[in-house]
This record gives sequence, structure tokens and C-alpha cells, in this order.
Amino acid sequence: MRTTVRIRRAAMVFTAIGALALTGCGDDGDGGKKGTKDGDSSSKGKENASSVALPKLDGEKISVAAVWTGPEQANFVKVLKEFEKRTGATVTFVPAQDPIVNFLGTKIAGGQPPDVAMIPQVGAIKQAAEKKWAKPVGAEAKAQLAKNYSKVWQDLGAVDGTQYGVYFKAANKSLIWYNAKAFENAGASEPKTWKDFLATAETVSASGITPVSVAGADGWTLTDWFENIYLSQAGPEKYDQLAQHKIKWTDPSVKDALTTLAQLFGKPALIAGGADGALQTEFPASVTQTFTGGDQPKGAMVFEGDFVGVNIAQTKSKIGTDAKVFPFPAVGAESPVVTGGDAAVALKDSKGAQALLTWLASTDAAKIWAEQGGFISPNKALEATAYPNEVQRTMAKALIAAGDAVRFDMSDQAPQSFGGTPGKGEWKTLQDFLKNPKDIAGTQAKLESDAAKAYKS
Repeated sequence: MRTTVRIRRAAMVFTAIGALALTGCGDDGDGGKKGTKDGDSSSKGKENASSVALPKLDGEKISVAAVWTGPEQANFVKVLKEFEKRTGATVTFVPAQDPIVNFLGTKIAGGQPPDVAMIPQVGAIKQAAEKKWAKPVGAEAKAQLAKNYSKVWQDLGAVDGTQYGVYFKAANKSLIWYNAKAFENAGASEPKTWKDFLATAETVSASGITPVSVAGADGWTLTDWFENIYLSQAGPEKYDQLAQHKIKWTDPSVKDALTTLAQLFGKPALIAGGADGALQTEFPASVTQTFTGGDQPKGAMVFEGDFVGVNIAQTKSKIGTDAKVFPFPAVGAESPVVTGGDAAVALKDSKGAQALLTWLASTDAAKIWAEQGGFISPNKALEATAYPNEVQRTMAKALIAAGDAVRFDMSDQAPQSFGGTPGKGEWKTLQDFLKNPKDIAGTQAKLESDAAKAYKS
């Protein structure tokens, strides 16, 4: 869930999200029953036909490591169960921890690496390849990638021209979800610009509800706040330069983005629990506290990706009626569009590991999780009807429409010690910034110091 994409051609699709008539579209946990309501008999026929050939693996045992927990883990296990059914293999899910490179290093040092790991950072895939842990993707999985994926998604899983990763799960991370009743009571409307967003927050605050829920305990959400603002304000070229550390974090463009973010973080009354409360709020709680409490939620809005739907499904709120969504507001000329992704990487050069990569690159595998909700696939062959509600269909269509006009999450492109480690690098420095948003120069200096060390190592 921690990755970023710029989708310029699809921007107009996302501007339509807020205007969609979503009443009755259902929640993310309906098992796909509503996802096929507009499919005809011919599409159902295609659904019954397998999109991928898999080998017989009777008796073979395969382990898969991932950081997913809760509903995400449960939904992924459904994908693995179908693989077991089709091949005869037995697949075990291995719970992993962030940073996953450290977790995998421990397993490999102990002589017990998983067969496959789901890696959520581009930088971590590169590290796994450089350490010679990762095994190249086989011919069958490559064929599925060529058939089902845009070049950009293939390139994101490659290191120095060799394919190592199969991106199975993507996420749009440029969305603001809101409590419809809180907005209605405050007389608030969906903002389109950052200026309007701040004004909307003040309007909600005046109604007696704290406007914004921030998951400050999880540093990755704070990198997403920064990246959305930076991408919209500084533009894609600067974004690429900063992502590759071709410009320093002391660049004026970083100062501008932090100054913009401080317009929110610098007003504790606009944040649920203030800065101290936000720093103790983990991502799942940031969502559930927005959609519980009736017309007195702890927060009226929460920022993050389509996967928020999984957590909303743990409440009584319904997406499209109680919980609605609008695109991240434009700071510059355009709203940003950011996506994340998790790639399957083989750590053993076995028939089972390669077969699982082939399966995860297939349309059949993507369809299983898509029907559960809280998931977007980069697989362009997956029909939009697989998704359980119109919100997710729109997000998925926008991602696919983007094609190769895409930019990946900045922190996930960085070395993991800088962009993906709890208590260190970007995650820690932005948590400190949330606590003290006046210290923009100090924040820049610390980011640059940490980045310089990480990119040299």
C-alpha cells in the first residue's frame, strides 16, 4: 500500500468521482455480488474460461511472505486458495513485518526464505536483486505480464533490464474520504483546490466536528501527504528529480510543499486529537474514527487510497451513502494522482514459485480479490465489472487509462532506509514535522542528511 503514481491523462476521470451517483453501490465486503450486476451472459461465459495455464504441483509446498494483515490478508489468502485448487500445491501465508527487506534478510540468513515475497517498495525490489536474493521471472509469467500489463508496470518490476517483480496490487493514494453526514450538517461541499480544502475544514470545524483525521503513527501516510502536495505543486519533472535525489531536499520546491502542508499541520484544531493525538493514531483507526460515532465522529475527513474501503467495511458505514470520496485537491494546476503497489518476487528458483508468479500476473487471480473490494489491479485485461462498486470501478478505469503516463511513489523509489523504515528517514522526520510544522528549514536539512546517506549506501 505504499506507492505513488502520476496519472495525467486520467485526471479528468477522477474529477468525476465526487459527482457520481453512488447511493446503493454497496460496501467493499459484498463478495463481488454487485460487481457483476451489469455483466451480460457473454461476459459470464468469459469468466468461466481460464485465462492462464498452470502446471500440476501435487504435493509441492510454497510459502508466501507479505506485510498484509486483517481483511487484506484474508482476501489474498482467497487468491492463494484458488491457486491451490488449480495446481494441487499447498501454499502457506507467512506474516512479515516492515521493513520487509530486514525481515527477509533474517529469514535468508536462517536458511528459511519464503518461496515468494510480496514487496511494497521499488527500492526494496532493487535491494533484493542486488543482494541476489531475487530470482528472475520465468517465461510463463513474462508472457502473462506482456499480455496483461502496460510497459510501465513491467518496468517497475525490473532491475537493470531483468524482470524480478510481478505487480499484483495497486492503489490510488490521492483520495480524501469523508463522512457524508458530517458534511451535510456543516453545509460543506467537496473542495477542488487546496485553498478550498482548508476552507472546507474550517467550515466543518465551525459545526463542532474536528475536520481531518491524520494517521501520524504510521509514517508512510505522512510521506503520501507530502508527495501529493509536491507532485501537484512542483510538477512531474521536479518530482522525478527529487525521487532520484538529483535535486536536494533543501531545494526551494521542497520548502514550498512543506509550507503548504504546514497550513494544515500547523492548525491542531483541524486535526483529530491535535498533533499528539494524530501521532498516536494508526492508519486503520484514522479511518474507523471517521466513520463511527454517528453524526459526531472524531474526524470528518481522512486522506488515503482506495484501500480505505477495507477499513470502512469494518464499520456500519456504507460507501456511497455514509462514506464518500473526492480527489486530492489541486495545489498547483492539476490534482495529483498517486498510486501504490505490491510486487510478487521469487526468492527460490523453483517450479512452484514461478507458477505462483504466473498466477498472480493473470486476470483470473486479479478478479478474485477485485470482487472482494479494497483492491485495484494494474492488470489492464481485468474487466471493470469485477469491482464491487462504482467508486472502485472509476478508480480502476483511471489507473488503466493512464497507461504508461505514471509515476511511482517517491518514498517507495528511495532506498528503504530512507523511504520505508519505521522510526527512521522520511517517516520519522515527517512525524517530527507534524509535531513542529514551523521548523521547515530543520525538516529539510534532516531529510537531505538522511537521503544523502541512504543514496550513497
